[in-house]
Amino acid sequence: MSSLPQNPSAPIPSESYRVGTLTYTARGLYGVLFWMLLGDFCLQIMEQLPTSLVPLQLRWAEASAALIGFLTGSLPAMLGILLNPFIGVQSDRHRGPLGRRRPFLLWSTPLVVMALLGLGFADPIAQLLSGLSPTGAGLNSLKIGWMGACMVVFVVANTYIMQVYQFLFVDVIPAKVMGKFVGCYRAVGALGAFVFHRFLFGHAKSDIAMIYTLAALLYAVSFLLLVWKVKEGDYPPPPPRSTEGKLAVFKSYFRDCFGHKIYWTTYSLSLFFWSALVPFGTFLVFFGTQPGGTASGYAPTIGLSLSEFGHIKGWCSLIGVPVFFLVGPLVDRYHPLRIAMTGLFLSAATFLACYFLVKDVASLNLWLIINAASQAVYMGSYLAILPRLLPRAKYGQFFTANQIFGFSGVVLAPVLCGWWIETFRDYRLVFLWCAACAAMSLVMCSLLYRQWRALGGESAYTFKT
Repeated sequence: MSSLPQNPSAPIPSESYRVGTLTYTARGLYGVLFWMLLGDFCLQIMEQLPTSLVPLQLRWAEASAALIGFLTGSLPAMLGILLNPFIGVQSDRHRGPLGRRRPFLLWSTPLVVMALLGLGFADPIAQLLSGLSPTGAGLNSLKIGWMGACMVVFVVANTYIMQVYQFLFVDVIPAKVMGKFVGCYRAVGALGAFVFHRFLFGHAKSDIAMIYTLAALLYAVSFLLLVWKVKEGDYPPPPPRSTEGKLAVFKSYFRDCFGHKIYWTTYSLSLFFWSALVPFGTFLVFFGTQPGGTASGYAPTIGLSLSEFGHIKGWCSLIGVPVFFLVGPLVDRYHPLRIAMTGLFLSAATFLACYFLVKDVASLNLWLIINAASQAVYMGSYLAILPRLLPRAKYGQFFTANQIFGFSGVVLAPVLCGWWIETFRDYRLVFLWCAACAAMSLVMCSLLYRQWRALGGESAYTFKT
């Protein structure tokens, strides 16, 4: 037997791993890890499309930096704020033949695939709409409008997938190997990003429909296999539904999730780090390449081709692989908060170094790789922090409260950073923005570490309700 639900009171075989009512042999655990990580590999290739290709498509359609920031950063965050609390509670309470997590992955996958294909074929669809438009709307305006509609569909479906996929970690991965799993998860994700940037990104101008189609198919196949192969255990019945009104339910949600200051600090850590990460992903490509459209009058950029920039981004992704593998065991041994503080300090310092020291292709390559390794230290520890601090019984609910804060930063950060860049006409400012936000993340992580120590630390900390 490899991964069947078990009676919690039954004796545990030697060399076994338990999480909830699931008990794995070593072979069964490796099987679950394989399917989870294969899904992550293909998911990360797919996730590069809206963050790396959509900004370029919008720039080619003459969209402003602020609009690009809104559609690729703020819009997903705003929808996430609205959806995440609902998704967390809905998933925590769901019971069915596939468990409480996998049904949402299964239902959302076709919508993601359709939205990606719509983005990939945005040019011919905009041309078709232009011929049918009675108002004679401009081709670029129609393309931007179509892409905005596709992004709404994509974000709604993908929000379900990204949230529930991370809930599934806690339900099927044993706690004693969580740090190692997160390290592998991040490493495999970095390999997916490397494959995209090294082999696909350079073809964005000429073969964008093919890239979207290939990535969408890879994602669909891998997630359908994940839903089939990864089994959930048995869950206790959900608490009875409240007979109180909706206002009382919302009050209960906020009382649970925001009733202790350690949760506020946990959520603030996400707010500042995602405020750094999303603008970096959105605007870095314009600093590294030769942005067209409305970019005239900007300060000089590095001027790489898309292919050359993709190669650099590929190496940045690849450098994370050994870092993630190294960080995983360190997280299990020293606690993720300690490793996270190290990663945040290095991230803030290297963002600042990028602002002052990047002058040409060689220095861009060097400092982006160093920065990517620094971010990998933090990212390799971050997902292991939340299972240590948030209550397991309502993990989805608390996780989405954390996402509300993170997405609140993402709503504002891309637009504000884009406005700042447009005002001063200099894409280099993205590094300064990211350095400031990473420094604030370090402050929050240090406060969180002190609060965790005050509440018992490694030996005595218990979930606060």
